[in-house]
Amino acid sequence: MVFRKSLTRELTFTALGVFVVLLAIILSTQAINLLGRAAEGQIANEAVTALIGFWALGLFPLLMILTVFVTVLVVMTRIWRDHEMAVWLSSGLSLRDWIWPVMRFTIPLALLVGIVSLFIAPWAEERSQVYAEILKRREEISAIAPGVFKETGSGSKVYFIESYGGQHGAATRIFMQDVSEGKVSSIFAQRGYITVNADNERVLVLEDGRRYVGEPGQSNYEVGSFKRYSVLIGTNQKLAAAPNNRQAQSTSTLIGSSDPAYRSELVWRLSMPLSCLVLALLAIPLSYYNPRSGHAYNLVVALLGFFLYQNSLTLVRNWITQGKVGMASILVVHVIVLIIAVLLLKYRDRPASSVSQTLKYFLHKH
Repeated sequence: MVFRKSLTRELTFTALGVFVVLLAIILSTQAINLLGRAAEGQIANEAVTALIGFWALGLFPLLMILTVFVTVLVVMTRIWRDHEMAVWLSSGLSLRDWIWPVMRFTIPLALLVGIVSLFIAPWAEERSQVYAEILKRREEISAIAPGVFKETGSGSKVYFIESYGGQHGAATRIFMQDVSEGKVSSIFAQRGYITVNADNERVLVLEDGRRYVGEPGQSNYEVGSFKRYSVLIGTNQKLAAAPNNRQAQSTSTLIGSSDPAYRSELVWRLSMPLSCLVLALLAIPLSYYNPRSGHAYNLVVALLGFFLYQNSLTLVRNWITQGKVGMASILVVHVIVLIIAVLLLKYRDRPASSVSQTLKYFLHKH
């Protein structure tokens, strides 16, 4: 009992450290990407934090699976390296007796992976795409970064602001150019802000500025100054429709669907918690470490095995999407890896046996 509690505690603390490190690495990479896009004016500055949060929720199942695998591998390797396993085996117990203590740690996390992959991750994906669509539909001036010229999607307008400030996030020192009907309208204003009028139309209100209107190459430009100038920039956008891609569909929608893409997404979500359990079991024999050799080749082999397993699942999922195989085909990958884990456990229970003796043992030819 004391041993199991000690192992669970060590696995838990190691998992926390591994998860935080992996999350920090992945989120920092994504944050740099989004901040760069925000600096270029591709997305609104206030959208960065929300998009990172949605993205982290969607990636949580795979991140947690990798955390469980690395945690069991690292802790079990330390036990081998510190000769604790030698004491364990010399007392008459086998490597298979480690399965239940490891599963006590893994099963709750596998259930968490299942809940997130089946319910929370699709919701996060759907909200992320809806949020991105809302920002895309918003008038481009809302995503302008100070000091950057921003052209609208139609190319008819160009905006530039010096800074944000004042009440309600008003912009200061604004330049706007509008090309329509062969004429160019250039406006310079000291400040401005966006509001919605009584007809639910978005209006850019400019204050204290000058307006120049004319045809390029001609000298008959109209020049005027104003205290307040309003420019209609579009109707107030309604909530975008829900995305129709498979990652954003709820699990209830996927169940019973005949669409191969939806069926592949369903089996992928169901495979997440199962792969978490299988990888935890596989990590037990792969953690074998010979203290006399001083090499940690097992860690390299284990990581290669992890990527091979995940890529095999991805390949089968793509085949299901293309209609080449049925939904049950993905179970073949899990079964193969599970059989490999069981065989390795048997092999590590007989570390002093030769290869031929081990093969005879597997084939029950004593």
